[in-house]
Amino acid sequence: MNKNGPVIIIEDDTDDQFMLNLVFQKLAYSNKIIYFLDSEKALDFLDKTDEMPFLILSDINMPKLDGFALRHKIHIDAQLQVKCIPYLFFSTAVNQQMVIDAYSLSVQGFFIKQNTLDELEKTISVIMEYWKRCASPNNF
Repeated sequence: MNKNGPVIIIEDDTDDQFMLNLVFQKLAYSNKIIYFLDSEKALDFLDKTDEMPFLILSDINMPKLDGFALRHKIHIDAQLQVKCIPYLFFSTAVNQQMVIDAYSLSVQGFFIKQNTLDELEKTISVIMEYWKRCASPNNF
């Protein structure tokens, strides 16, 4: 995990992207934010980039490849596994089975998208601060 690396946001809803962009601008983290509208493009980027992302925030319900399928592909890819990129679900769709399925794929968090800018800001701040303070195997 590269604490100064980019935050990868996989979100097909442009309104949600806009809200997240406002929050990240206000919080002023130095991390670059990279948005993807679909999981296949995000996976292609992760496979080809030399950058070490800080974390991945992924929606679940997306066209082509949903968040669960993307997580599975990353989880079984040895090259991506060693990068130790925290993978977090960030979705409006949630039920108990989805959370069970997410954690069975070894996600590091499941967060519900907030409806207000203030609540979204609090959630993003908690996520970023937690992972900024967390140690990972490739920090040494």
